[in-house]
Amino acid sequence: MKKVAIVSGGSQGIGYAIIETLLAEQYQVFNLDIMPGGLGEYCQCDMSQVATVKAVIQRILAQTGRVDLLVSNAGRHLSANIEATDEATLDALFALNVKGAYAALQAVLPQMRAQQSGAIVLIASDQAVIAKKNSFAYNLSKHALASMAKTTALDYAAFNIRVNAVCPGTIETPLFHQAIDRYCAKSGADKTVVVAEEAALQPLGRLGQPEEVAALVAFLASDNARFITGSLQLIDGGYTCQ
Repeated sequence: MKKVAIVSGGSQGIGYAIIETLLAEQYQVFNLDIMPGGLGEYCQCDMSQVATVKAVIQRILAQTGRVDLLVSNAGRHLSANIEATDEATLDALFALNVKGAYAALQAVLPQMRAQQSGAIVLIASDQAVIAKKNSFAYNLSKHALASMAKTTALDYAAFNIRVNAVCPGTIETPLFHQAIDRYCAKSGADKTVVVAEEAALQPLGRLGQPEEVAALVAFLASDNARFITGSLQLIDGGYTCQ
């Protein structure tokens, strides 16, 4: 019988690579995303709506009868300092980045507890452990995910449920390129130069790739990581140790 994985935000970027990797490892994978596409079994889901997330996951559990892995990946970035972040913007970002993860965990934990097994991986950021300029709300949301991973790991360890956060640095995804494109459109900068500068900021001298993050997620889901829980796993090319 195949293991069952639920991945949020799996239609592109890191989420797509995670699903691709899990399918190669013979998981049955459900992709919860507002945007159609990607791999696995697509379930349209606005991850910022708690009731919707819970209803979609309940339908999956009714179909499969189990869940072995949850990867909470859906989220978005916001470039703004605290003065430039109004309440509505803050609420919208937290609804997706934090409450979406909260809803998914609440939905799968009763089943994992009944099974006495399960793995949960939250996709946080290097900004779960450091600060960056012009990143007030995003940074806040990623610190919240780090806290969610650690507290839930402690609360559910007795049920053989492991919870970890993966903290990527600068990863070359469609969202990365969209952000660079927006910056270049405003500033008139040359994209090739900007991308090269971003790569040079990493001690390893290059951008990370989605497949590398996916490999770490798959490891944390595996029995080889059975003594790892409550951890923040940095995958950032050495950026945060500078």
